[in-house]
Amino acid sequence: MSTTVDQTKNAILVVSFGTSYNDSREKTIGAIEQEIAAAFPGWSVRRAFTSRMIIQKLKERDGYHVDTIEEALDCAVKDGIQRLILQPTHLMDGNEYMKVAEMADAWQTKFECLAIGVPLLYSESDIQSVIQVITEDTKSFNDGQTAICLMGHGSDADANVIYSDFQQKLRETSHRNYYIGTVEADPTLEQLLEQVQSGGNYEKVLLQPLMVVAGDHANNDMAGEEDDSWKSTFEKAGYDVTCIIKGLGELAGIRRIYVRHVEDCIESCLNEH
Repeated sequence: MSTTVDQTKNAILVVSFGTSYNDSREKTIGAIEQEIAAAFPGWSVRRAFTSRMIIQKLKERDGYHVDTIEEALDCAVKDGIQRLILQPTHLMDGNEYMKVAEMADAWQTKFECLAIGVPLLYSESDIQSVIQVITEDTKSFNDGQTAICLMGHGSDADANVIYSDFQQKLRETSHRNYYIGTVEADPTLEQLLEQVQSGGNYEKVLLQPLMVVAGDHANNDMAGEEDDSWKSTFEKAGYDVTCIIKGLGELAGIRRIYVRHVEDCIESCLNEH
């Protein structure tokens, strides 16, 4: 979709949790922002992070400044932005996404139009699209001897059910060698290992993040050498383990889903005003 609206009056604020892993940040968050900018040349694209801890770390370590959502919204008002799209890169509508939604609601009156895009795994078609992208990306490992295990973050919010829904959809689409676990919720690593052990006569395990960015969880909790890492746990259980440290944002098909979500918001804004 291309629009001819005035870029100085229209902006897309891409809101991410953030990461201190610079290389992964630009391959994932940066790539998503670039794809959105290319799709909507009539709109400027801005960045904000929700993690104040990461923002502070980047500032102290690298001298690199990233706006909080409040700072970015305040800046948009001062710059005279009239139409603002907030597009979170969050996977689901968990706690971090809901904070962004609440912020958007509080700032509605300061813009002619302020719309918030849905997270990556929002609709049935989103889930099917993500499954298609991930299974295509990992198909060379789907040999019947390898359990392909995807590491989600997990949440104490109701939205955590998205992981079991995702697992169920994988089963329904005959992707029976794919398994989902999370770092901070259910399914736990222990539950994941149990599923793999009872799921087939696997000799090997592929570990890959089900996260937009391959940051601390992917590098340490998943692929680290500590005794309690996912890699070590599966190796102790007798599996030959391969770790691929790649965020979902590196996959073109995933980025296109975010572009679609932004497009829906822009159409809503332009139709209303």
